Amino acid sequence: MNFEKIAVHVPTILLPKEGTDLEKWAVVACDQYTSQPDYWDRVRRFAGDSPSTLKLTLPEVYLDSPDVGTMITAINKEMEACLEQGILAPQPPGFMLVERTTAQGKVRKGLIAALDLEHYDYTREATTLIRATEGTIIERLPPRIKVREHAPIELPHIMVLIDDPGRTVIEPLFQKKLAKTYDTDLMMDSGHVTGYLVSSDADIREVSQALERLAAPEAFAARYGVPDKPVLLYALGDGNHSFATAKVIWENLKNAAHDTAAIMNHPARYALVELVNIHDEGLEFEPIYRVMFNVDLQDMLARMESFYRSQGSSFSWHEVAQRADMRKKAAQLARPGRHMIPFVAGKSLGLLCIDTPALNLEVATLQAFLDAYMQERSEAKIDYIHGADVVAELGSQPGNIGFALPVISKFDFFKTVILDGALPRKTFSMGEAHEKRFYLECRKITL
Repeated sequence: MNFEKIAVHVPTILLPKEGTDLEKWAVVACDQYTSQPDYWDRVRRFAGDSPSTLKLTLPEVYLDSPDVGTMITAINKEMEACLEQGILAPQPPGFMLVERTTAQGKVRKGLIAALDLEHYDYTREATTLIRATEGTIIERLPPRIKVREHAPIELPHIMVLIDDPGRTVIEPLFQKKLAKTYDTDLMMDSGHVTGYLVSSDADIREVSQALERLAAPEAFAARYGVPDKPVLLYALGDGNHSFATAKVIWENLKNAAHDTAAIMNHPARYALVELVNIHDEGLEFEPIYRVMFNVDLQDMLARMESFYRSQGSSFSWHEVAQRADMRKKAAQLARPGRHMIPFVAGKSLGLLCIDTPALNLEVATLQAFLDAYMQERSEAKIDYIHGADVVAELGSQPGNIGFALPVISKFDFFKTVILDGALPRKTFSMGEAHEKRFYLECRKITL
């Protein structure tokens, strides 16, 4: 089986030894609850002295801690101890089929596999088989690099999307009689997860062949109407910066190697991820809104008009008396080729209208301006918000402006990335924090 052309590697997954309390072991992705240290305090109390991935990861709420260096050293020592003491047990080489049920009863299906970092580029103009979907902020990589560069194992919270409308890769595995490898509730009322090892040659071959069919250039061109575009098979969903960190570590290893041929077999060439079909009914995209602080509405509107006109677009804005009128006003102003963005600024409500925008998505149109604006107005700050009510509350405060944005259609997602490249940061969210991936599986990344 030629896995290299589909950028897949069959990993040897490490799982906690039998008898481990998996509810205490599995912890939510480190980039969640970043403004809620009380959440992580509760996790620490719940896990206690039991084996837990809390001791193997660095929650980003602590990134600015003066003790962060000490924390990273302790994490690497704990990883070594897990290997030396047999807390982590290797499974037969294979994929891990995952069924995640959220507290609300939604079911999401996934497949844990390793992807080849040789086929990944995180720049916006990338044409590789694996691509970032949001702009990578280089300044966010150094602390992640410090965690991974001396780590003997990796724990994935990365979720990678495939566009498989025929449900040919992941879903058929659920029709097979696979033995359960783990089955546990998740802490903090976060639902349940079940895993099944996919290790037979026949099952692995079926997955490989299905991915090959998705990656066939002719099928790709017909699916998206792009006869001259390189194939995009994997689109990063969650964990853009973690995957980019793995890429940096791998490139550094290659550059330092004396034997280039030998280094190509190094386990750090690959990164463990969960593949999810974008057509999975349990996968929902949600918008992420923007709130600007320390800004003046009239100044911003004037600069918006100048910015968009310089791009060849036209710009106007329309005031609305109250929130209940927003939808009616939007219907009146809607027309093909126009982006409309509702906003609240103090006591003002309105709609921004940008005609013939340079970018495909409203969020991209808005973020392009906000990035330019903040370069000129150093006092201006931005926050990324879930929930229209929170945006309305914050935006109505003096000196603030809140922008509401439509959710990106997951069915247009791949074509948008193919045509536009990586989207602006914080374009979408794949569910709420408690629905994110929990650390459970591990993989050795050192020789």
